[in-house]
Amino acid sequence: MAHLLGGENLTVSFATRTVLDGVTLGLEDGDRIGMVGRNGDGKSTLMRLLALRSTPDSGRVTKRGDVNVGYLDQGDVLDGDLTVGAAIVGDRADHEWAANAKIREVMGGLVGDVDWHANVHALSGGQKRRVALAKLLIEDHDVIMLDEPTNHLDVEGVAWLARHLKTRWRANQGAFLVVTHDRWFLDEVCNYTWEVHDAMVDMFDGGYAAYVLARAERDRTAAVVEGKRQQLVKKELAWLRRGAPARTAKPKFRIEAANDLIADVPDPRDSVALSKMATARLGKDVLDLENVTLDFQGGEDGQKLFNNITLRLAPGERLGLVGVNGAGKSTLLKLLNGEIQPSSGKVKRGKTVVTAVLTQDVKELDEVSDLRVIEVIEREKRSFNVDGKEFTAGQLVEQLGFTKEKQWTPVSDLSGGERRRLQLLRLLVGEPNVLMLDEPTNDLDTDTLAAVEDVLDGWPGTLVVVSHDRYLLERVTDNQMALLGDGKLRGLPGGVDQYLELREAALASGAVRSGQSSPASASGTSSSAEAPSGASEAEKREARKDLNRIDRQLGKISQQEEKLHTQMAAKSESGDFDALGELNAKLQELLEEKEGLELEWLEAAETIGE
Repeated sequence: MAHLLGGENLTVSFATRTVLDGVTLGLEDGDRIGMVGRNGDGKSTLMRLLALRSTPDSGRVTKRGDVNVGYLDQGDVLDGDLTVGAAIVGDRADHEWAANAKIREVMGGLVGDVDWHANVHALSGGQKRRVALAKLLIEDHDVIMLDEPTNHLDVEGVAWLARHLKTRWRANQGAFLVVTHDRWFLDEVCNYTWEVHDAMVDMFDGGYAAYVLARAERDRTAAVVEGKRQQLVKKELAWLRRGAPARTAKPKFRIEAANDLIADVPDPRDSVALSKMATARLGKDVLDLENVTLDFQGGEDGQKLFNNITLRLAPGERLGLVGVNGAGKSTLLKLLNGEIQPSSGKVKRGKTVVTAVLTQDVKELDEVSDLRVIEVIEREKRSFNVDGKEFTAGQLVEQLGFTKEKQWTPVSDLSGGERRRLQLLRLLVGEPNVLMLDEPTNDLDTDTLAAVEDVLDGWPGTLVVVSHDRYLLERVTDNQMALLGDGKLRGLPGGVDQYLELREAALASGAVRSGQSSPASASGTSSSAEAPSGASEAEKREARKDLNRIDRQLGKISQQEEKLHTQMAAKSESGDFDALGELNAKLQELLEEKEGLELEWLEAAETIGE
């Protein structure tokens, strides 16, 4: 494969911190690279260097002479006074770009619903992002660099961009480098992953899933090496404590060796450990919307944002919401939270319900912007119960990745990702039992996202998540619903894939985002997902009982399986292979039983539409 561009011994420092230290890497034809790492570790800095938008403190970036590089910055780089058409195609005549099939495909995929004559400054954040992408993608580039291209894109836009990048060049032509926290997108389009950390770059084959597996293996190997090194440190320290003999060359050498060993201990990387907070007790009734209609504010007479929708949230339900921009996802959360009232219909709230909402822009922190991180949490409480243990405010914020130094940083100086982490912790310490998250993945790096998902996995209350990140939705929610822009709320038994199919059908039939319903959406339900089987209520009740029974049986089998593995390990060490064979036979029987129960579980889940 032909070399396109690369960096040699790139070093960049800000004040006293080195972001990149002697990094050497390159892009070749056919490379599809995703770049991951913690916020502030240098991903955007490295991309700007490779795109020749900034210069390193030392080292150099080389580029083959005929290589054309396209670059999309995180920020808003469009001239707000231009119209959408002028921002994308410049002063080209309509017949010039309209005759190009590739340009028409980009226009249709990204800006088909955007007013061609509107000024850029009047567009929403998502529309501006799509216009900027369209401007970049209609050009012929050998290398494309995209810094957080999925920010402000809905599920549909992310899926379109993935398809475009996969088919833009032949397999051994062109290259792109993308920084994004969208893990589904990374898995879908990338064949290599670069991890930026501790001023260096590690390279992995494959997308996000392959990277996670490879990193886990790397960390396991590093832990073994570190364990051996720690044992050596203990021996050297024990020798030093016994006191040095006469001043000879040998003991002096041993002292120097021990000191070198101790000095070589690497600084641990920051970890983000979010623990399950206590929640207020949740009763049988949670939140219900009954026949709710909400008029468009400032819209024409008769326009409805929601038209006679019904939604019932059960205790412990985990619901994901997807939808087109402007369909009312954030507004639906405000209805559930009691911030706005419907034009007609009822909003019923259980007596024990305690809600908490993580908004998109985290404006709630503006009121405490003059406080420091630790002071924000101490205002809520000074001690907290986490998994049955008592924690001080300082210990809790340190678990969230705020070091002792960072705890005393004013809120106004925090990055976007740090603000979201702080606000999430602030919500959790209030011990809510209904948690609503509006685009929670904005500004978070992949490591922090994994930690947030770990919290949500153990969340005992009711959870509602609005997100364009399909990886997150499929990971932490059990049911998904869609707002298709027609005023209805549609269940998605088929998940995000079904939503994309519905949108394609709606667009194919000429439906628009402003509320014109499509055949697919008009038949949508107004409550939780319909069961494809058309089962009766009695059959569904019986299926739910079966699910509970099977869950209990699977839990017992998991315990037995773990016990057998422990016994087999002991017999293997002692060399008792006869007993080992008997235990293995029991294990195989147990696994067969487990497989049968899992099949039963799937059949029951299909009956009730889960």
